[in-house]
Amino acid sequence: MHITTRNSSERGFTLIELLIVVAIIGILAAIAIPQFNNYRQKSYNAAAQSDLRNARLVLESYFGEHQAYPR
Repeated sequence: MHITTRNSSERGFTLIELLIVVAIIGILAAIAIPQFNNYRQKSYNAAAQSDLRNARLVLESYFGEHQAYPR
């Protein structure tokens, strides 16, 4: 049997090392993406609530000045 050894000038990663890295990145992405979506949905909801509060304030201000709501 002839066993080949690497020379010091040969560099690179083995296939197993690359597969392990890809698997780790896949696991991290599977955890991070749903969390990111949850945070994004919460921020959209907070922005919508803020917009509704601002619209209510504008309508109440208009009502205070004109004694009627706009049509």
